[in-house]
Amino acid sequence: MAATKQSSRSLSTRNRDHMPTGTFAFPKERKEPLNDARHVRNAIVRFDQVEGVSDAERDAAWGRIRIAARKYGVEVSARDWRSRMKAGKSGPKSTSKKRS
Repeated sequence: MAATKQSSRSLSTRNRDHMPTGTFAFPKERKEPLNDARHVRNAIVRFDQVEGVSDAERDAAWGRIRIAARKYGVEVSARDWRSRMKAGKSGPKSTSKKRS
């Protein structure tokens, strides 16, 4: 019974591979699926962790996230991803290493 409950909450690789490309915030990379409220919230939290995408791709992804958020009843307070990152709620990870 526990295995069924777990599998209903997580997205298997097989299911993810069969999802339409438009279901992802970043469809070209197939990153951040937007198939339910939990995944939309996760896409918002992990937005700044997606690497190798242009600002234009981020703009489009944020638009897809906002549409999915409305669909699934997820509140998004930031109007765009830039303001969210500037507000300190999220930000690019530093590429420099701390020295001990």
